[in-house]
Parts: sequence; C-alpha cells; structure tokens
Amino acid sequence: MIRFDTIDTKPKLYSIINATIVMVAFLIIFIIGKQDIAICLLLMAYMLVVMFLLGRAFIRQLQYNPYSYNTIYYAGFFMFVFFVFLTQLLIFMMISHNIGNYTYLDVINTILNSARNFMLLTFPLIFIFSLGLVVSNISLIRHEGFGFSNLLAIILAVMMIGGEVFLYRYDYYVSGSEMEVMIHDLFAHSFAAVYLYFECMVIGTIIANIIVSRYEPDYDKDFMIVLGCGLMKDGSLTPLLRGRADRALSFYRRQKETTGKELIFITSGGQGPDEVISESEAMKRYLLSQGISEDQIIKEDKSANTQQNMAFSKEKIMAVKPEGKVAFSTTNYHVFRSGLFARRIKMRAQGVGAKTKWYFMINAAVREFVGLLTKHIDKQSLIIIGMIVFYIVLTLINYNKILF
Repeated sequence: MIRFDTIDTKPKLYSIINATIVMVAFLIIFIIGKQDIAICLLLMAYMLVVMFLLGRAFIRQLQYNPYSYNTIYYAGFFMFVFFVFLTQLLIFMMISHNIGNYTYLDVINTILNSARNFMLLTFPLIFIFSLGLVVSNISLIRHEGFGFSNLLAIILAVMMIGGEVFLYRYDYYVSGSEMEVMIHDLFAHSFAAVYLYFECMVIGTIIANIIVSRYEPDYDKDFMIVLGCGLMKDGSLTPLLRGRADRALSFYRRQKETTGKELIFITSGGQGPDEVISESEAMKRYLLSQGISEDQIIKEDKSANTQQNMAFSKEKIMAVKPEGKVAFSTTNYHVFRSGLFARRIKMRAQGVGAKTKWYFMINAAVREFVGLLTKHIDKQSLIIIGMIVFYIVLTLINYNKILF
C-alpha cells in the first residue's frame, strides 16, 4: 500500500523530456529512411515509456505530497496518453493484415485522429457521466440551495455534451479546396485533443479526491485537527460536523488500541454571526461527552474558513510541540482541498475523511477541477498552446506541407 509523506524529494519529469528528444531524433531518422513500420512501433513504445514515467511520478507524488495539483496532473496526463495509445493500438491492429501498405503518413493520421475517434467512441460513457453530474447537482441544490458553486457540475455536464455534439456536427461533412479541408482538420484535431485533455483532468481530479479521502494515516499522530463547518441553531453539531468529530474519534481510538499513543484534539472553528457559540466550543463539548478528557482538547476559535483553520491550528501546535505529527478530520469531499491549505502553510498533515452524501463528493471533484484551471492559468495555457502547436505540425506533415 502506498503511504503518504514517506519521501522528501519532489518527483521530476526530466526523464520524459529526455525520452521525447530521443524519440524525435529516431523519428526523423526513420522518416528519412522511409521505415514506416518502425515509426509506428517507435511511437507506441514512446507512449508506453511516457505512461510508465507518469505512473511512477504519480506514485512518488503521493509519497511526497498527495495534496497537490501535481497529483491531478500526473493522473490526468497518464489517462490522456493511455487513451491516445489505446486508440492507436486498436487502429494498428485493424490494419495489421495490410501492413505492407502502411506508411508513416498513416501513422501520423492515426495519431491525429486518435483523440477525435476516442471522443466519438466514448460518447455513451460521457453522456452517462454528464447525466450523473446533473443528477448530483440537482440533489445538492435541493439540500443546500441555489448558488453558482452548486451549478458547476451542471455547467461542466453541458460543456462536455456540447463539445461532443459540436465535434460530431462539425466533422460530419466537409468539402472544399485542400486548404479548406486542411484548416477544418486542423481545428477538429486540436479541439478533440484539448477536449480529451480536460476530460482527463476531470478524471484525474476524481482519482485524487478518492485516494486522499479513503487514505488511513499511520497511527503515530500527536495532534488531530477537527475542521468546523457550522452549527445547529441551539449550538449542537450538525450531522456533517458530527461526522467529522466522529471520524476523528474513530482514528484516535484505533491509534490508542494499536499503538497505545494518545493525541491532542484541536477543535478549529470560530463563531459565525448566526451561531450561539463557536464551532470550536461546540466540538469540545461533544468530545467531552464522548469520554475525551479536557486536557486532550485545545480550542482554536478564531478561524472563519479552511485556510484559517489550518493556519491558526498550526500556531497552537507550534506552541505545544513543533515537531508533532498532525492529522486532520473533515468530510471526505473536503480532504483534498484542506490538505492543499495545510501544505501551503508548510504543515505536513494527513487527512481522514468522514462519509457523506454521494452528490457532495461529485460536486467537490468538479470544484477542484475548476480550481486547478483558475489557479494555474499560465500552466494550462502553456499546455494547451503546446498541444495546438503539436497538432499543427502533424497536420502540416499529413498534408505534405512539411517534407522530410
């Protein structure tokens, strides 16, 4: 089983750059030498190498810091390369009986069409997934009310279905001069690749959320931060907050049973304008009622959001035991985002997730996906520009506008 925070070296992907340089060098040699089958095998071998390196980087990222957008990137890019490889492999197998007439332009064409073909082939799955997003969002709105953040899954579903329909209609029939057809293909290939990339980032986000929410930290913790999330009108815990407190208690009891080690609870949450007491005080009273002694509880009652929860709780920890090992308890859909905030203040804390309704988990994954895009606009732009340039070059080669 992969354990978090077991290595201190951030994974690098320089090996992918080196593999790409080697692949391009051999590709040029094979094209000049008209080694068409060798080109096809080279590209598929390259994709296998990239998948291996991305998979290894993903595992090492979990071991280094799972609460990072790099976790999503590695998972998403792995899926992207896998989809392209799978499509190319299937097409290659289909034409294997006529392998003697297979040229490097056919290889280029299979790569160009792989993203587009995969989009069309997976439309039924995309439709089902999008329908699930809509149903989850409707359930969320019924329980939490109407708001833009609660519409994100519906917006994403419309965009995913709309992208599939647009490509099908745009690509259904094309005519005109060679230049017009080439421009059409250039746009269709680039659109399909960018669409598939974002689709894979959604998948990567879901994978990251599931992994961190189901993870069970080692039973060696000194502190357990319980993150607040609102109270009932009488000052008692809401079912959501009670779930977080119970998850913290469950971890503590397992740790004590397994290793005999005690820990200190930090109840983190201030008093909102409509709350009769602070969330911290309410959680403390609940923990006391569950048999936890008062000297095992530290209140942090100034925070108003998750970022402050982590920052102010760290101050409490530093005052007691700076080198202490930390865990935090929150709802399963909130573990990844909470871990992000902890790492931003350089606190290495591992999260445990309390179960909640399925529609919260789906909408949270969508919010993380949106956060990935909005907080890394420069990186996303470079990736998209790079992909478009790649498909421009392949299209020009395919139409003999670039000759070797």
